[in-house]
Amino acid sequence: MAARDSTAKAKRPAARPRVKAREPAPAYGLPEGPTSFRHGLRARERGVLDRALDIVGRALREREVFGTPDAVKHYLTLRLAGESSEHFGVMYLDSQNRLIAFQVHFSGTLTQTSVYPREVVRAALEHHAAAVVLTHNHPSGVATPSRADEALTQTLKAALALMDIRVLDHVIVAPGAALSMAERGLI
Repeated sequence: MAARDSTAKAKRPAARPRVKAREPAPAYGLPEGPTSFRHGLRARERGVLDRALDIVGRALREREVFGTPDAVKHYLTLRLAGESSEHFGVMYLDSQNRLIAFQVHFSGTLTQTSVYPREVVRAALEHHAAAVVLTHNHPSGVATPSRADEALTQTLKAALALMDIRVLDHVIVAPGAALSMAERGLI
């Protein structure tokens, strides 16, 4: 029988770190109160909607957002389609196009909202975003971009480009529909 080296210990494989479920993307500035479509929902319905948003948000954080453009449209439709007044929001993405956060920046009236490019640029820098997806809803039910929507997109694209932040899309959401301005060649 050969003598064993007492200094050599049997090496055990290193324990793998436990994989934690990814947190859903944070969402800020969401409409609340009596003017929000969520106000009319029962508690259970709000819970189901929140859970669906968590699932889609987690999926968007774990993989490239534009690997699944329909997931972006579904997520934004869940967030904004039922609102009775216009809201403008931004999805902030990292360099791999994964979702960092979603934020509703501006709320307006039935037909319009004021958007300030300075605030969008500031928030993009705070989130350390490499790219953004702009979005707003049309409570009228028509997801067609107006001339003002096209002009706003170009203004934000130019402002964000100064900070080396790309505008990947501008999604317009209406009840039952979502339109991608990038798919239409308007970005």
